[in-house]
This record gives sequence, C-alpha cells and structure tokens, in this order.
Amino acid sequence: MKFERRDLILIAGLILVMLGLIQYLGPVYSAIIVIAIYFGIKVYVGKKRQLIEQDVGEGICMECGSKIMNKKCPSCDNFEE
Repeated sequence: MKFERRDLILIAGLILVMLGLIQYLGPVYSAIIVIAIYFGIKVYVGKKRQLIEQDVGEGICMECGSKIMNKKCPSCDNFEE
C-alpha cells in the first residue's frame, strides 16, 4: 500500500469522522475505529484495482470495447481479415 495524493482527502474525511465520534466515544476508541476504517478502505481499493488490472489485461479496444490480447482485438481484427 503506497501513499497517493488522494489519500490526503481520505485522511481529512476520517479526521472529521473521528471528531464526530469523540462526542460519543473516547478519543482512543474513535482513533482505533478511524484507523481500522482507513486500512479497510486501502485494502478494498487495492483488491478492486487488482481485479480491474486483471480484467483489462493489455488494454481495451476503442472500437468495440473488448479486451486486447496479443496486441490485437479478437473481434475487430477478425472482421478486417
């Protein structure tokens, strides 16, 4: 998990959530909950990104939208031949 620029927005939002939780829970409990939420979101986004990279492969054809294999579109290149 590497740190990206959009993580600043996530951290800012979670700080606001923590400030809201401090009213009902103690600061330690709210910090633990926010840290768990942060790492949960990071793991979820990482898994989702990995699934998208597996699904896309080399790329997507601009004509039909299918997955490119061996630097050729299986549906568009068959019509041209």
